Amino acid sequence: MSQSPNPLSRGPRVQSFQPPQGDLTIMAGSGNPLLAKAIADELGIRLTPCEAHKFSEGNIFVRILENVRGRDAYIIQGVHSPVNDNFVELLFWIDALKRASAQQITAVIPFFSYAKGDKKDEPRVSIRARVCADAIEVAGADRVLTMDLHSPQIQGFFSVPVDHLYGRHVISDHIRKLKIEDLVVCSPDVGFAKEASDFAKLLGAPVVIGNKMRKDHSETVEMLEVIGEVAGKNVILVDDFTITGRTLISMAELLKNKGAKDIYAAVTHGVLSRGAAERIGQSPLKKMFMTNTIESQIDPLPDNIEIISVAHSFAAAIRSIHDRTSVSTLFPEKRLKK
Repeated sequence: MSQSPNPLSRGPRVQSFQPPQGDLTIMAGSGNPLLAKAIADELGIRLTPCEAHKFSEGNIFVRILENVRGRDAYIIQGVHSPVNDNFVELLFWIDALKRASAQQITAVIPFFSYAKGDKKDEPRVSIRARVCADAIEVAGADRVLTMDLHSPQIQGFFSVPVDHLYGRHVISDHIRKLKIEDLVVCSPDVGFAKEASDFAKLLGAPVVIGNKMRKDHSETVEMLEVIGEVAGKNVILVDDFTITGRTLISMAELLKNKGAKDIYAAVTHGVLSRGAAERIGQSPLKKMFMTNTIESQIDPLPDNIEIISVAHSFAAAIRSIHDRTSVSTLFPEKRLKK
């Protein structure tokens, strides 16, 4: 009678089989066509042809215009204004890729607007970020690549892998080239203090913290105080996004009253609702830097807003995911030597 082989006996160990990655394909949703093209150019490949159409009653139709069977597919589609249209379109792209038998589907979401709905902090409200995460998974996404979620713990809402990039690496690289003397990094509130500290480490600068109060959902704030010394210093305000610009402007005015010299601002996502661009243009901010995670703007941008591209960061992350190497090693947190 034959016996089953002893699993502890010596001999070559059988490795679990991982199929080779299919050809890399990048697709542009209607939310980020310019960023998608820039990412494809960084990777040295062409965009896979596809089309999205919105019918007169609001129905959205998407179609992939070439074979993607067995390919490693990345759909680049941000969830910004029009938020619901862009989110539904993202789900349809994922579903289309799944039904077209793509080997792996990665949802590349430069800005995930619903990340702001990350908790139940009032009675009878929806945790919107969790609902969206479930929908993205059910649609068929195998992983998610995004930048500067409002709350990093939202990664835990997903069961699929999430690669979370930070805009501060690209922004701080740009700011260092300006060689601003006596620079201080300022967080507009205590909620962004840790991220501001990470910014300060990259810039080799001290950090101060603002204190604000938001009384309701009207998107207006009251600046109360700044913790730290700013007199005679150049200050850069940092945040993950701005919608109305009022928080940054109120803090800039407070810093000026405290004796600060030039005031700069840097945000990853320039959401900018109607009137925000003009408000920033007329503010004490000498320059505001924001990335191109959001392409469409309601109003023309003033001269004191400068756009910084994050195409290289996304391209490097996509190449790393495709080649099955570590994404985190691409963006190390290191202190600049003084």
